[in-house]
Amino acid sequence: MAESDIPTPPRLLPDAIHRAVKPGTALLRLETTRSREGVLDGAWWPRSRDIAAELPALITALTEHLGPITRVGLDATAWRGIPTRLVIDDRVVHLDSFPVGDDTVLITRGDNDHFSLLVVPPDTTADAARTAMARAVHADNITQAAQLLIATVPD
Repeated sequence: MAESDIPTPPRLLPDAIHRAVKPGTALLRLETTRSREGVLDGAWWPRSRDIAAELPALITALTEHLGPITRVGLDATAWRGIPTRLVIDDRVVHLDSFPVGDDTVLITRGDNDHFSLLVVPPDTTADAARTAMARAVHADNITQAAQLLIATVPD
């Protein structure tokens, strides 16, 4: 049986996910309840720190689930070359750069509906990424993004 024929357990990312998923696909998990009581609303695992290359797939995926995305807040120290806006799927998305932390991205739907996503660093191992992303989407999660990442990175 080929490695690709081995089923992946539900809700887990395969170990070679960055190589297996075609470029332009966002690795994303969102909280599945409407409570939004947790600190985070989801998690994103980009392949690189090149925001112009990574953001279009994220915005496309989020738009399918949440509706039109109007703004994205990013930490300038964590990303290479943040433009002020990008046109994604024929819509203008404004990018704001402020110190939110390199472990978080803020998404705005409409005028005032905000979502906070954990950003799993691109070089994170698959096991650590799976764990951090699963913890981030728990409806009762009260752990900040940076603490989730610290808790899942092996020594």
